[in-house]
Amino acid sequence: MKTAISIPNEIFEAAEQLADRIGMSRSELYATAVAEFMTRHRSAGVRERLDAVYEISAEVARLESVVSNVPIASVPKERW
Repeated sequence: MKTAISIPNEIFEAAEQLADRIGMSRSELYATAVAEFMTRHRSAGVRERLDAVYEISAEVARLESVVSNVPIASVPKERW
């Protein structure tokens, strides 16, 4: 697939030099770069979605604090 894109001259020149230095064609360099970018961003948003699923509201956190102290409060104090 052929496509035309516009990129800043500095990036183009740096990409040309990199492709030449590592023995890669320009097309191969750009295809590899886009593939790596897509892989890196494929899971973007997963953490945010998981955080939303497991989010603890302030009220739930307060109730958890109260409930966790109930067993301690229900044990009578004894002198040893």
